Amino acid sequence: MAKFSFLHAADLHLGSSFEGLSLKDEELARRFAAASREAFHALVEAALSEKVAFVVIAGDIYEGEWRDASIGLFFNREVARLDRAGIGVFLLKGNHDAESVVTKSITLPPNVREFPTRAPKSFEIADLEVVLHGRSFPDRAVGENYALTYPAARPGWFNIGVLHTSCTGRPPHDPYAPCSVEDLATRGYQYWALGHVHTHEILSRDPLVVYPGNLQGRSIRETGPKGAVLVEVEDGVAREPRRIILDKARWERIEIDLAGVTEEVAALARIDERLSNIAREAGERLVATRIELIGATALHRRFAADRQRLRDEVQAAAHRLHEDIWVEDVRLRTSEPTAGRKPAAAEDALDPVALLAGLEKDAGLRAEAEGLFNTITSKLPASALSGEKGLADDLDTLMSEAVALVLGRLEAEER
Repeated sequence: MAKFSFLHAADLHLGSSFEGLSLKDEELARRFAAASREAFHALVEAALSEKVAFVVIAGDIYEGEWRDASIGLFFNREVARLDRAGIGVFLLKGNHDAESVVTKSITLPPNVREFPTRAPKSFEIADLEVVLHGRSFPDRAVGENYALTYPAARPGWFNIGVLHTSCTGRPPHDPYAPCSVEDLATRGYQYWALGHVHTHEILSRDPLVVYPGNLQGRSIRETGPKGAVLVEVEDGVAREPRRIILDKARWERIEIDLAGVTEEVAALARIDERLSNIAREAGERLVATRIELIGATALHRRFAADRQRLRDEVQAAAHRLHEDIWVEDVRLRTSEPTAGRKPAAAEDALDPVALLAGLEKDAGLRAEAEGLFNTITSKLPASALSGEKGLADDLDTLMSEAVALVLGRLEAEER
């Protein structure tokens, strides 16, 4: 059996519009959309430089129905480069680009072979003694265990199963084509090329069952490096897959503890220190960063009273370190210190701290706020949430911030 290598990728989501991000920063959203295409171009470059025998794409090539033919033409142009190099491409459709979802098409080069939807199909690469088995999604939601419908392994050949699946379940990903690692193992294949889950994970080493993760992060839920895996096979045995990082823009989330910090300059120094780590790892990439401030600090009210000024200071710190680190948001999860609070003067008719104490726990107010948040969320397009949970799911933080905002502005007026 010949020695060869192949690339396994999934979840390209070409054509993502980043509507949620565009509500905050339209230019940033445009650049992340371009990064998705640039990451796929980088995958093709990697396939050419590594001289792989073929490329496997395990679903969700497209985000959904094409708005126009430009995204299909882009994909065609890139895979045609592989065709001219004699590199095959094997792909299937997942939930985002299921047969019923993406109805437009462009004739692709002859090196591209697509798994059908009605039943599993096997494609052979005779000179390598490789056979790939797979089945595409006919519709967005597939509840059937596709793995058990795949054919048994071909003896003496290197068998690859290609499947878009949530496997045993990996929230928040929808439970499509559910199966277990044991189900996959019954087929007798040497390698399972999975898609759907956007985090790189090796579920099993015997047989090898691998999620490569997506090529490019799409929201703050998808932080850190993204890419594909390179698999080398010799004498019918696959080595440990080697991850290849291909993303051109990145999401990061950092939590900074301000417990005990009393001066704004000290707080900004802590933020600056953590941002410097991101700057070192970013290279030339665009990075969208969410800062989450936690801990009991005397700055709690001041920051809550003027969130925009705080965000501007953090953004300025980021740009001093790296020209392309953008602050996606600053989340204030700090709290009021329990010790050292200034007591109300005896002559004060009203103590705002006492009046507002525990207000965020009031059942009636919480119910009213939750209803309002749900109404707002329901009026937003799903994509505008960028994959995040609804506003009401973060009610504790929002209520706490509202109390801090009131107290902070009262304190600012006193100063």
